[in-house]
This record gives sequence, C-alpha cells and structure tokens, in this order.
Amino acid sequence: MSGIYIHIPFCKQACYYCDFHFSTSLKKKEELIEALAKELALRKAEFENIIVETIYFGGGTPSLLSNVELQFLIDTVYQNYKVANQPEITLEANPDDLSKNRIVELSNSPINRLSIGVQSFFESDLKLMNRAHNAEEAKACLEEATKHFDNISLDLIYGIPDASNVQWLKNIEIALSFNVPHISSYALTVEPKTALASFIKKGIVADVDDEQAHEQFHLLKERLGAEGYIHYELSNFGKEGYFSKNNSAYWQGKPYLGIGPSAHSFSGKQRGWNVRNNSKYIKSIQQNELPIEIETLTKTDRYNEYIMTGLRTIWGVSLLKVENDFGAVFKDYLLEQANVFIKQHLLYIDEAHLRVTKKGQFLSDGIASELFKLNLS
Repeated sequence: MSGIYIHIPFCKQACYYCDFHFSTSLKKKEELIEALAKELALRKAEFENIIVETIYFGGGTPSLLSNVELQFLIDTVYQNYKVANQPEITLEANPDDLSKNRIVELSNSPINRLSIGVQSFFESDLKLMNRAHNAEEAKACLEEATKHFDNISLDLIYGIPDASNVQWLKNIEIALSFNVPHISSYALTVEPKTALASFIKKGIVADVDDEQAHEQFHLLKERLGAEGYIHYELSNFGKEGYFSKNNSAYWQGKPYLGIGPSAHSFSGKQRGWNVRNNSKYIKSIQQNELPIEIETLTKTDRYNEYIMTGLRTIWGVSLLKVENDFGAVFKDYLLEQANVFIKQHLLYIDEAHLRVTKKGQFLSDGIASELFKLNLS
C-alpha cells in the first residue's frame, strides 16, 4: 500500500499551539494549486510501478479549497499515477467550513473520508487554542456529515490547561454520541516558537500538566475501548474496518509521496522534504525544479524509524523483520535493550513481536528512543 499526501498550507487563522507550515493569506492560493498539480506531474516517475491506494489532503486547512480545486488535484493524480479501484481519499476539514451544502457537495465527489478537526466541544478550550470554529458549529457539522459519510474521523485534544477530567470525559461522550467510526486524540504539546509557548512563559496561560494528560489518556482508552474502538496506534482509535489506511501505511514503513511546501516523502531508503516556504516552493516548481532536500537513510536510521513507528501500533516490532532487514546484531541489541522495560512491565514479547503493554503505551516514544541504535551504519 502506498499513498500520496498533498499539503494545503492555508488557514483562516493561526491556532496558538500549531507549528505546522501554513499561511493565513490566501493571495497565492491559485498559484499554489497549479504548483501542486505540476509537482504531481514532475514526480510521477517515482511511483511508476506503484499502485496509489490512498490520497490524503492535509494541512493547514484543506477544506478551504473549493470542490472544483480539490477535484482538479484528484484528477491530476489519476492522470499521472496508477490508482487503486477504490482508494481511500481523505480530506482534513474544519467544522466552520462544513456547511450542509458543502457536505452534500463533498459526498458527491471522490472524497470518501472526512477527518474533522473538532479538538474540543467546549468554548473555553476552543478560545484558548484560537480555533476558528465554535462548539455549536462542531456539533452541527458532525450531525450533518454523519448523514452523508460513513467514514469519518474526528480529532480531540487532551491535556488542555484548566480542563478537568470531568470536562474531558464529557468531550468524549459528546464525540461518541455522533457514532463516528474513528477518533484521533493527541496530547496538547507546547512547541517552541508558538503563541502558546509564549503565553505560558508570560504566565497568561497555565502550563500543561503532564500527569493530568497521562490520566486523560487512560480515561480515553478505557472509555473508547468499552465502545468497541480498537486502539491501533498511540493516538488513534478505530472501529473494525475503519483504521486510517493512509496513516497505517506510514506506521508500517510503506512508501509515500509528500506534495506541497513542507511535505515529507519516504521511499523506503530515502526521506525527502520540500521547502517550508510558499513563495520559494511556487517559484521552484514554475522553473521545473523540485524544491526538495533528500537524505539517504543508513541501516541504523531505518532500524530506529521502524522501532519508533512499530512500538506506537498494535502490530508492534517484528523480531523476524529486524533480523531479516537489519541483521542478527540489531536483533540481539534490541532484545538486550528491551529487557529492562520487559522487567518493568512496559514491554512484552508475543508471537515474536515486541509490543508495549497498556502501562507503557503513553511512554512508547520515550521507550523507543532507549532502543535506538547509535553506532552502526
């Protein structure tokens, strides 16, 4: 399974916690869409013998594009790539962009999955994060979207300053009331150089409480598990048959193309990333030049990436794959490093796969870093 990610670097306003690449000015939108289409054409040789099974519009806020613009980009993919018969085509969308008419229009397009950035159903949380929508818009768009789309994911954020566990549970219950088959949930992270980091430093906003975030993560797991959601990746919960195919391919190390400014690509042995500047991106593409930096991954790099992504998922890390792909030295090293976490009941081995325990899930990234190999090529 392979996919194409298309980065739409525009937003109505800047969320205080976000460090993704975007612009609140839409002046270059038309030029950028043309550049995205041209990059797709310029890079088709990279996927010459690969079937595209997922197309993912991320951002930024892809729902700022019109249906005509989205269709133009989808058509460009089909014109230049071999696409599966029923690909998963996801649109990230903000509630304030999803009017009744827009939802109906989207349901009549090739887009068959919506990922809706709700984040919270409480006004206080939305204002703290500077989201463009309000709680009523979130509820209204979900009520309408579930009438027209079967495959919907919604995003929630936990660990928000001053948001109690009671309020967090209420957020979960409201989300469940819409019976969506997929929920993605992330801990609020204070990234450097964001407005949120500045507000916390100045004492305007309380700092994130890691212990409370940990508690809310476990409340989320318990509640969604009781409703039949499978916790298939650290931040993702899906009903059977509704896991994100796009994201699952990423976590399993499948190749993907990243199109657009700041977008990342992965071929299996190389990783690339486009320039993080809209004007430079557009100018480069107009000159038939790809604005991309490429890094060839060493065996150690590839091992470390596999450990990081594998431990985040229910599939875990295959000991056989480690031995076959990287060698017995890596497998022995992994088992030696993992032993301390096995004794602490944070990791366990099941059917020749190394997996995190329930106790260890919230700590999986930190555990993975302790399993990294540093001195082999």
